[in-house]
Amino acid sequence: MEFVSEIAATIVAQFQKPTLAFLIGGMMLAALGSKLEVPPPVYKFIVLLLLLKIGLGAGISVREADFQALAGPAVAAVLLGVLIVVVGGYTLARWPGVSRVDGMATAGLFGAVSASTLAASMAVLDGEGIAYEGFIGALYPFMDVAALVTAIVLARMSSTERVETVVAASGAATLISGGGGGRLRSGVDMDMLRGILVDTARSPAISALLLGIVIGVFARPEAIYESFYEPLFRGLLSILMLIMGMEAWARLAELRKVAHAYLLYGLAAPILHGLMGFGVGLALHHLTGFSGGGVVLLSVMAASSSDISGPPTMRGALPEANPSAYIGASTGLGTPVAILSIPLFMALADAFIGL
Repeated sequence: MEFVSEIAATIVAQFQKPTLAFLIGGMMLAALGSKLEVPPPVYKFIVLLLLLKIGLGAGISVREADFQALAGPAVAAVLLGVLIVVVGGYTLARWPGVSRVDGMATAGLFGAVSASTLAASMAVLDGEGIAYEGFIGALYPFMDVAALVTAIVLARMSSTERVETVVAASGAATLISGGGGGRLRSGVDMDMLRGILVDTARSPAISALLLGIVIGVFARPEAIYESFYEPLFRGLLSILMLIMGMEAWARLAELRKVAHAYLLYGLAAPILHGLMGFGVGLALHHLTGFSGGGVVLLSVMAASSSDISGPPTMRGALPEANPSAYIGASTGLGTPVAILSIPLFMALADAFIGL
């Protein structure tokens, strides 16, 4: 009972901190019908600066880090991204009214990483004086790309299997246009895989993050990092949380158009995925000395769902998937639940490891 009360006290205390307070405030404003609006260019500028800050910090740490210390968490991030998509996609597809493609697209966003959620969790840990590995930001593209590629490949494979089943059942030849010739194209090939990887790497979020990492590794950006990016971080994050809160509430309306399975998944998946990340992080802690703060951040990354790089990637790669399903579930529910779960994973890490 004491363990539960300690977790509850930690969660309540964190809700009073600026990061979570601005998120809840944004949702309340939207629910009350407020006309407050942050221009899209301002939102994009804030996201750009936050991603560059995370990338620069990760790059500086990667330059100074031991390769073996980075290798374990990087592999864990890839495995988590793939596992979340496989489990989530096939679980969703079993629900009535959920197509395999929509299920995979939704699971892909939940397996990928939210930059806003990662930034929020870093700010919370910094505010509490909890240390974590500086290279954590470099794990973002590992998990993000692994999840998006896995979801798109499995969705394409599923589409091809359905076509082949229809062809076999009817005994008729089916022509797939665009391939030149009248043969059934494979759902997965190297050209498609290469295209997915290129498109994902070129997305705004991944591009900004990778640029920051590269500059941090090969240049000496410590001066501008400490004088410009670090002081602005908390203020910009508070505005981003306000925007995310209003956006999340607006996206909830889209879930009315799709199956109730997305509502349940959006509420439960962040917690379950975060617990998966916590388990992997705990194993890394005992095997490699991974810090308690690192365990929290890995848990939050697993709990988060992509709100920047994922949606446009899915729209381009899986145009047949329903955006109301995968964006409504991820942005409308997944992101706020993941951010609000940060205190939970902090409390678990404190109980099992000690922060």
